[in-house]
Amino acid sequence: MNYAHIHLTVNHFPIIFPMVAVIVLITGFIFKSEVMKRTAYFIFALGAISTVFAIISGEKAAGYTHTMDWFQKSLVHEHHESAEFFGIFSYILGLLSVVALWASWKGKQFSKWLSYIVLIFSFVTMFLAKNAGSTGGDIRHTEIRTEQNTVEQPANVEDEEQN
Repeated sequence: MNYAHIHLTVNHFPIIFPMVAVIVLITGFIFKSEVMKRTAYFIFALGAISTVFAIISGEKAAGYTHTMDWFQKSLVHEHHESAEFFGIFSYILGLLSVVALWASWKGKQFSKWLSYIVLIFSFVTMFLAKNAGSTGGDIRHTEIRTEQNTVEQPANVEDEEQN
């Protein structure tokens, strides 16, 4: 197993953890449950930790892709840039979540406001996660590339549409 395998294994966690945490956090708001909110903060922190592994493995995996026939430097560069930008937001969200977890645990007055800040910040982070994931998928999945969607469809697809 090399870093490309590792990256393909861990790269979905930084995207999935925040999505799950948002659901848990919103559930905590609905049921007015501090335990649910704390669980969400913990999951956000796990997402930030998984981002570290995804970025490190991604940087090391890039070395393997340069020798491949399908390698396109512009796609890898775009993914690298969007992943780094997402990483910064993921780390901040993780840090905010740890502070929110502490504030909730200690019953601090500002914990309520902090929970809303975490929620808002999580939506921004998830948007950036989507961009990082999409640009990563573009590297090998030609069927999802934006420019591929505008290219003429294969003849067999057009024939099926006419029938």
